[in-house]
Amino acid sequence: MRLAVAAIASPMFDTAFAQRMATAAFEVLDTVGAELIGSPSLLVNEDAVNAAVTAWTGADLDALVLLQASFADSRLAVALAESTDAPTLLWAFPEDRTGGRLLLNSLCGINLAGFALKRRGRDYRWMYRRPSDANALAELRRALVTAQSPPLAPSPVLALDSGAQREVDDVRRRLAESTIGIVGERPAGFEPCDYDPTRLADVTGAAAEQVSLPLFFARARQASDADVAALRAEIAVDLHGLDALDQLSLDRSLRLNLGLSSLIQERGWSAVATRCWPECFTEFGAAACAPQAFLADAGVPACCEADAYGSVTGLVLQWLTGSPSFVADLVGVDFDEGTGVFWHCGLAPISLADPEAVATATVHSNRGKPLLNEFPLKPGRVTLARFSQSAGEDRLVIGGGEMLRAPLAFAGTAGVLQFDRPAVDVLDTVMGEGLEHHYGIGYGDVRAELYALADQLDLAVVSL
Repeated sequence: MRLAVAAIASPMFDTAFAQRMATAAFEVLDTVGAELIGSPSLLVNEDAVNAAVTAWTGADLDALVLLQASFADSRLAVALAESTDAPTLLWAFPEDRTGGRLLLNSLCGINLAGFALKRRGRDYRWMYRRPSDANALAELRRALVTAQSPPLAPSPVLALDSGAQREVDDVRRRLAESTIGIVGERPAGFEPCDYDPTRLADVTGAAAEQVSLPLFFARARQASDADVAALRAEIAVDLHGLDALDQLSLDRSLRLNLGLSSLIQERGWSAVATRCWPECFTEFGAAACAPQAFLADAGVPACCEADAYGSVTGLVLQWLTGSPSFVADLVGVDFDEGTGVFWHCGLAPISLADPEAVATATVHSNRGKPLLNEFPLKPGRVTLARFSQSAGEDRLVIGGGEMLRAPLAFAGTAGVLQFDRPAVDVLDTVMGEGLEHHYGIGYGDVRAELYALADQLDLAVVSL
């Protein structure tokens, strides 16, 4: 067996830790008995990837093993996968739920990569194990020789009474009357955030209106000092620690909220999706995380990375549950516990905070700028959902579970979810179907309503 090996990472994460994980994984690969071409040295940009692939160009490979040493957008994974006709094995690494910075975010990386490879029709496999895991070698051997497919989930029997059916009818009507604001373009390598306004309208009924980042930033700068002061006083009631932050950057972050609010009011948007990075940090000097969370608490779902479908999902969950929703990444899975961690930098609305925790103001873990919310999510029954374009198909992803009362898993806003299905089946479905990396979370069980909505919209369902 001949294997190409490459490790990818982003400088925004802990590259020293990522290098240790990649090196340890390479050592496991070395015990497979295969010829290895490549190295565990981290590749952090396309030039490095292009240089690395020359080592196996023209070689007869059995597989490419892509070590997702840390999060990276899908561009590096796609370039590596397309360097050979052999299947790609995406290997991500779990990390401990320390309550501190998410050091690797490796799982989200293969989630993004899987979406991109699936839409290209590429043969890929996946595994999610620490190199030190006793099961890693056996799972590695299986994945190298056996194609994987998502497990079939049984269709749940969910009753829908006449009142709930009327609610679904109302959601469909309201979607047809809604406009989603899109601020800026989706970041490079974030293909799940692609959208075509005509297709979005055909699938969901919602319209989309896009504006530029310069327009958004201009609106933010026009916010009055009095309005900034009033917003600060309002959020200080529930969000502690504002005085400990850099005050100039905090002022700018609050202005981002006011700029979005101005656009929402002027243009009648029902939800918004914003290109939050890097420009909010590099050009405006502040984070858009908490500013969007405040919008969600005010009844306007907001999503990062200009994810239009994510914002539509959040809007539907808000209507069906009657409370704010949260769009998050799946960043960790514990197969033994049957749990997963859903996290985003600091985007969750304060109303979703565990009442036994203190909601705290903080800075972005990778960029060092405010304003972010920080707290664990409150316990309770939740529904997972996503209007999906995965595998080139229009579908609705539906799942559920119990959000547990648990310590904050990673810095920012995060919750530990006990899945209804075995956690390994959930992750295999995510990867096998090539699903998006953003999942809507709404408190309450509205799966029956979502199944009915999928039927009305003529959408196939992917069950989590």
